[in-house]
Amino acid sequence: AAEILHERGLRLSAIREELARSTQEKAQPQRSRESSLLSEFSRDLTQAAMDNQLDPLVGREGEVERVVQILCRRTKNNPVLIGEPGVGKTAIVEGLAQRIADGDVPSFLAEKRILALDLSLIVAGTKYRGQFEERLKTIMKELMENQNAIIFIDELHTLVGAGSAEGSLDAANILKPALSRGEIQCIGATTPGEYRKSIEKDRSLERRFQSVKVPPPNETDAVKIINGIKERYEKFHAVTYTEEAIEFSVSHSNRYIPDRFLPDKAIDLIDEAGARVKLRQTSLPDEITDVQKRIKFIVHRMENAIASHEFEKARFYSDEERKERENLRGLREKYHLDESSTGVVTREDIEDVVSRWTGVPITSIKEEETQKLLRIEEELHRRVISQDKAISALARAIRRSRAGLKSPHRPIGSFLFLGPTGVGKTEVARTLAQFLFGSEKSLVRFDMSEFMEKHSVSKLIGSPPGYVGYEEGGQLTERVKRAPYSVVLLDEIEKAHPDVFNILLQVFEDGQLSDGLGNTVDFKNTIVVMTSNIGARHLMKRSGLGFQSDKEDMVSTKVEELVKNEVKRTFNPEFLNRIDEVILFNALADTDLIQIVELMVQQLNANLAQKAITIDKLFYRPVGEEKHEGVLLYSNG
Repeated sequence: AAEILHERGLRLSAIREELARSTQEKAQPQRSRESSLLSEFSRDLTQAAMDNQLDPLVGREGEVERVVQILCRRTKNNPVLIGEPGVGKTAIVEGLAQRIADGDVPSFLAEKRILALDLSLIVAGTKYRGQFEERLKTIMKELMENQNAIIFIDELHTLVGAGSAEGSLDAANILKPALSRGEIQCIGATTPGEYRKSIEKDRSLERRFQSVKVPPPNETDAVKIINGIKERYEKFHAVTYTEEAIEFSVSHSNRYIPDRFLPDKAIDLIDEAGARVKLRQTSLPDEITDVQKRIKFIVHRMENAIASHEFEKARFYSDEERKERENLRGLREKYHLDESSTGVVTREDIEDVVSRWTGVPITSIKEEETQKLLRIEEELHRRVISQDKAISALARAIRRSRAGLKSPHRPIGSFLFLGPTGVGKTEVARTLAQFLFGSEKSLVRFDMSEFMEKHSVSKLIGSPPGYVGYEEGGQLTERVKRAPYSVVLLDEIEKAHPDVFNILLQVFEDGQLSDGLGNTVDFKNTIVVMTSNIGARHLMKRSGLGFQSDKEDMVSTKVEELVKNEVKRTFNPEFLNRIDEVILFNALADTDLIQIVELMVQQLNANLAQKAITIDKLFYRPVGEEKHEGVLLYSNG
């Protein structure tokens, strides 16, 4: 075999050279694969800015300048952006990348590249011990060799514990030495809660970063931000946004979505409203859809006829197709459908999206609040018999609140309803929820007899850390968080433990309450109604069988004074001073009872209508007319 190879001109030296060359070629892809780890696990934001793939940054000049200053420092030149979700932390970094691409940065940063590192991709697939450390070390080596690269780690707190296993280091500890020596530069972004929980605990990691606070923009700045980026959304959805729609997206999101932050929630609003209008534009009338189906059927038949060499049939189908296409053109003109036309996103579209998000009926959003407040007494009188004085006092207090004559940081109203059982205290709260927030489901009711013990406070706001149920949150805070526009009814408040009153002080004064998890729940859009039977015995002291014959004001000044004195003895002054109004409910007269019975029978008849059953007036009328029966009915509520 050696002789044959030699005869064919193959030499040993040539074989050795070929083996060496093939070994080098095999090693080259391996080195290339290693050197591409950085590009595999990161995204070049500077290149994306050059390719016009990033949304423009509007405003935030102060934050960007602060980041640039920190990056230009000699040591500890690693900024970390700290702000709530959705305030624009990532947008600031993308804005810096855009500045670098445009050359609008100091010469020190002119050649830099910002690479967004994806830690989850680095961790993914590292099932054996040491694989994660090897990947990260390789990436760090590339960064040290390429001094023009700045890595950006969104959700910086994920560094802590990333890739750690028993006896190994996590990503944070691997990066610490390189960060302290200044061999690599890093920009981080995280929320205040996660920074406090993960970064601040590790003091050695915290001192390697310089924090930059990113507060949410105000409404004026948010409108400017959305006007700056709306062109991208208009192009994507093939729509145009009116100026009113932009302003309402900011104001409505701030008012109806208090648990999220600007500008993110307003951007999501215009995005979904744009999608809604686009779908409305692309959905065609049934007439046009039917014609399109017929055209498709005719074309299919014509193709089959041509394939079968039935040219007469094919000519017939061709004529039919032409007629249907002319018909389609006429229908498009009839419905003013132009394929090049764009939809318009208006205020109504924004309101509809807000309604779908929050559950607040669209009629409640569209109706001017002034008109609604003027009708509040009329609506309450429709469902609550008598109680003119109480309803007028309640309406005045709510109007004062919404007119801006009280602190905007407090609830819409906080009221203490006093009166005997069955006079309409709960019904007023239920009617208020229906009228102001569109549904009786907006009534959040708590029976305060369940909160008589000291430890029961934790049921309202959640258990403290270390106790059972800590992660579940509180009943009051969770329900208001899910339904921020609601009437909170605290029934029989006098039965609650005094510590419950201390919790409510924060709600009445600041319009917010912190739960056991440390989250702040907004109560500014709620109405807090407390009911009590304190002083009911004074209100029940009436001549005869307990009722006055006329419909004049039945709560005399003397009785009112007796009731309020008893209230002062029951509650602390700081609690009473924070309540907007203490409202007394009258005892009911006989004629009031008859009206209430009639109202209840009307509702009952409406429910029984499907079964063809009706309660006759002759059956229930004597119940209210008999004095004794009326007293019995009233005394039982």
